[in-house]
Amino acid sequence: MMLVTGANGSLGSATLAALRARGVAATGGSRTPDEGMRRLDFDDRTSLDLAGVSTLVLISAGYAEDDQVVGRHAAVLDAAVRDGVGHVVYTSLTTAGDHLGFAPAHRVTERLVQASGLPWTILRNGLYAELFGTLLTWADDGVESAFGDGALAAVAREDLAEAAAIVAADPAGHRGRVHDLVGTPITAVQVADRLGVVHRTIGLGEYRRRLLDETPGLLPFQPPMLASIATGIRHGFLDGTSPDLADLLGRPARDPLTTAVAAASSTRPAAGR
Repeated sequence: MMLVTGANGSLGSATLAALRARGVAATGGSRTPDEGMRRLDFDDRTSLDLAGVSTLVLISAGYAEDDQVVGRHAAVLDAAVRDGVGHVVYTSLTTAGDHLGFAPAHRVTERLVQASGLPWTILRNGLYAELFGTLLTWADDGVESAFGDGALAAVAREDLAEAAAIVAADPAGHRGRVHDLVGTPITAVQVADRLGVVHRTIGLGEYRRRLLDETPGLLPFQPPMLASIATGIRHGFLDGTSPDLADLLGRPARDPLTTAVAAASSTRPAAGR
């Protein structure tokens, strides 16, 4: 049996659906499981029952400080070793993202996966096209961002889920491999053009100020994380491409620009507001 962690999250639920669409017997694990799922709370080691799991798709639990993320992943991997899991597929961060503020937790987890003694595959996922679109801020007659003219090799989340399902369905064929799953570079200007509006670039200092002063609800680790994404795109660190995604899918990846435009459009203020 295959098990996907974080199965009530966006990537986890899409991966589980993709596995089932392929006719693969799979279940999900979650802190708040739906019917038929296993309860897996990464902060509660007593809940980490992986007995009978042949392949574990470990969706990164990245929404926390690095030490907490690494601790959570270490606990799951300890349980995987204890319970005899046959293969671990870990969703990591694109190779080009080494300089990003949240990269260390991914790279440490990769080391833990490789040192576990279990067969493994690492999927270095590019940043979501959906994220790129929602990070554009609507203002007056257009959108603003700190991305400048920089491009992001963005990926539709659905493609990453399908790639994870393909690997998990035949893990032996991907044993010991690292796949760099990035897409076609897109820019904020291209998104704005599709939306029929202008794009204005703001400075990184202004972007950080807005995150700190005008964006309620962000956790302490999130402003530096988001600022690192902005500067990485702005200065051309995240626009590199790779054939790995299309090779895994057996087809061209979905157009990330269309996905980013739809995401940006969904945050557009209603007329008159």
